[in-house]
Amino acid sequence: MKQITLGKTGLCVTRLGFGGIPIQRVDEEQAVETVRHAVKRGVDFIDTSRAYTTSERRIGLALKNANKRIILASKSVSRTAKDLRKDLETSLKNLQREYIDLYQCHFVKNADDYQQIISSGGALEALVKAKEEGLIGHIGLTSHSLDLIEHALDDNIFETIMVCFSLLEPAAGDKIIPKAIDKQVGVIAMKTFSGGVLDNPQLALKYVLSYPGIALIPGVEHKNLFDANWKVFQSSWKLNNDEKNEIEIIRQRYDKIFCRRCDYCQPCSEDIPIQSILGLRYAVKRFGNAVLEKNWMKDGIKKARQCSACEECMERCPYNLPIPDLIQENLKWLDERG
Repeated sequence: MKQITLGKTGLCVTRLGFGGIPIQRVDEEQAVETVRHAVKRGVDFIDTSRAYTTSERRIGLALKNANKRIILASKSVSRTAKDLRKDLETSLKNLQREYIDLYQCHFVKNADDYQQIISSGGALEALVKAKEEGLIGHIGLTSHSLDLIEHALDDNIFETIMVCFSLLEPAAGDKIIPKAIDKQVGVIAMKTFSGGVLDNPQLALKYVLSYPGIALIPGVEHKNLFDANWKVFQSSWKLNNDEKNEIEIIRQRYDKIFCRRCDYCQPCSEDIPIQSILGLRYAVKRFGNAVLEKNWMKDGIKKARQCSACEECMERCPYNLPIPDLIQENLKWLDERG
């Protein structure tokens, strides 16, 4: 089916949505043109975030005179009610809307994060109030941690989840996605292209589309890239034997170098944000060089340079990645860029 309803929200969307990350990398005119082109072709679900610099504003400009209903989703990394309310008001202003269909607690990393969100004075409190006021329609959660998402599903608080799901990260399809669908919680798949790792985006897209019942939000910054994705969406999603074989080859190639962002390697004795450092070059690919100027990235890189190669992280990594070596390889790549 080309459309799905996101759980109990009642939001019926075309399965291929539009993610708001890449349009930060180009000028405003091109960004707006790309969003409008996607909508014209058939997209009716767009996801963005307060964390995506210019993305909300550009989407707001693109949809200012839209002639059809577009389901809008945004997110906030704020954990307190006060800060989230401020973010929500900024999102409404940037998107030029009086109402946002889905607002999500963004990048919930661990149990402490989650507990702060759901406790008194936490972000959830502000979201519930905003929903009562008619400023938002539904409340969601995004996380890279399958354990955390499973815990959230058991709590029956959030109406949608956003989860990493790709041919390199298929684990969510084993338990989390079926559980969410069974509970009528809407599922939005992120990292369709494994955070920019994969060189065959069409195969990656087809793989995720072949899994029923979920929406996906691959982002693009050029019309031709969107058209390539849309062509896959309009075609058969059934994987043939050659494609299945290629998927296995890709998995073998990346098996010992691709970080699945599970964070089981943490805590690091040197406080290195291992996930961020192992994904360094892909973050630059997705967000542009501006990501290197973020304080959290600068701090992470500084700490990574102090890595003692103690290998405690390797003992905890369920994928047996040579983490210290990968950290050094990424730092070398960064230094060689000049």
